Amino acid sequence: MTVKDILDAIQSTDSTQADFAALQLPESYRAMTVHKDETEMFAGMATREKDPRKSLHLDEVPLPELGPGEALVAVMASSVNYNSVWTSIFEPLSTFGFLERYGRTNELAKRHDLPYHIIGSDLAGVVLRTGPGVNAWKPGDEVVAHCLSVELESSDGHNDTMLDPEQRIWGFETNFGGLAEIALVKSNQLMPKPGHLSWEEAAAPGLVNSTAYRQLVSRNGAGMKQGDNVLIWGASGGLGSYATQFALAGGANPICVVSSDQKADICRSMGAEAIIDRNAEGYKFWKDEQTQDPKEWKRFGKRIRELTGGEDIDIVFEHPGRETFGASVFVTRKGGTITTCASTSGYMHEYDNRYLWMSLKRIIGSHFANYREAWEANRLIAKGKIHPTLSKTYSLEETGQAAYDVHRNLHQGKVGVLCLAPEEGLGVRDEEMRAKHIDAINRFRNI
Repeated sequence: MTVKDILDAIQSTDSTQADFAALQLPESYRAMTVHKDETEMFAGMATREKDPRKSLHLDEVPLPELGPGEALVAVMASSVNYNSVWTSIFEPLSTFGFLERYGRTNELAKRHDLPYHIIGSDLAGVVLRTGPGVNAWKPGDEVVAHCLSVELESSDGHNDTMLDPEQRIWGFETNFGGLAEIALVKSNQLMPKPGHLSWEEAAAPGLVNSTAYRQLVSRNGAGMKQGDNVLIWGASGGLGSYATQFALAGGANPICVVSSDQKADICRSMGAEAIIDRNAEGYKFWKDEQTQDPKEWKRFGKRIRELTGGEDIDIVFEHPGRETFGASVFVTRKGGTITTCASTSGYMHEYDNRYLWMSLKRIIGSHFANYREAWEANRLIAKGKIHPTLSKTYSLEETGQAAYDVHRNLHQGKVGVLCLAPEEGLGVRDEEMRAKHIDAINRFRNI
C-alpha cells in the first residue's frame, strides 16, 4: 500500500467510510523535516541571512504509532506559518528542546522525541484512522485541524484550554506536523472542512485565523466591539489579513499599517479605508538599536487621528514586537488595549511606561486560541463571513522556498503547500456557495 492508493480513494466519488477504514496504511510517507544534527548550521549568522531552503528537508519517514484520542490524517494541503520559519532557522530556540521535554512526560509522548522534526501547524485532509476513545470522527471524514495540543489532565485548562500546563502547538512543539503527506493529531484538533473551499484554501486559515480571533474578538483578547478603532500592523499579511476582516465584519474601523502600495491595495479590496504605508511615510521609531524616537510616535499618532476624525486607537493588534511596540503603547487611547501575539522583529520590547500606567492602558498577551475559539473562527470561514487569504501555492518539495519567502516578507496573505493534492482547486463540495464568494476567495491571488 502506498500514499497513491490513499489519494485514489480520496479522489474517487464512490469511496465510502468502510473503504477508508479498510485501506492498509503505508509504512512510510514523505514529510518536511529539520534535523537535530543541523541545529548549529546557522550559528553566528544574522537572522535575516538564515535560509530555510538549506535546513528544510523532504524525507521519507516511518508512520507513527496511533494512540488513544488521536487520528491519522491524509494531508491534502497545508500552509506555512511564521512558526515554520522559526523552526527552520532554529530561532529563538531549536524546537528539539520542545520535543525532548514532551518526550519525557509519558511513554506515548516518547514518539515525538526524534532526531528529525516534521513541521507544520495547518492541514486540510481526510481522516484515515482514529485511536481508542475517538467517537466524533470516522475514516473518510474531510477535516481541517487547529494546532492546539493539550493533555487536559490538570484543572487549569478547563475554563480556557490554552491555560493547560501541557499546552503545545502541534507541528512546532510536537512532532508529526502538517507539512507532510500524513499527519498525527489529537482528535479534538479536528474540525469540519468548509465545503466551498479547495484543499489548499481550507488549509490556509487555521493557525492565523484562530489566533486573530482570540487576540481581537474573544473576551480572552481585546473583546472588540462595534465602532472600535483598531490599529492593525501588517494588515495584509498572514495574521493581519484576518484581523482586518474581523474588524470589518464586526463593525469596527481598521487602521491598516502596510509597507507598500500593493499591500495597501489589498486592504482596500477587503473594504478598509484608513491605510498607512509606513515605508512611504518614512516612520522610523528607533534612532539606533538602543534609542527610540518619541517624535516619530507623535507623528504616527497625528496621522492616525487624521484618518479617524480625531480619535485615538481603542485596540492595537500587535505582532511585530520590538520595532513597533513603543509606538503601539503611545498611540493607544486612555483605557485602551494593546494585544500582542508575536514578536517577529524582536522579543525584547521597550516602551515608556508612563503612557501605560498613567493612561490606564492594558497589554494582553494572546497565544493561538482555545478549542471554542478555534471552532468559532472555523465556523465563520464555513459560513463565508471570513475568507482565506491564500495568495500562492507551492508543492511539498518547494516548502523551503515558501518558508524563505515568508521569512523575507516576499509574500501576501498566506502561502499554501500542496501535500497529497496533485493540483490546486480540488476538494470543493459546495459549488453554489463558492460562486457567491469567489471574488473574496481569490482576492489575494488577483493582486
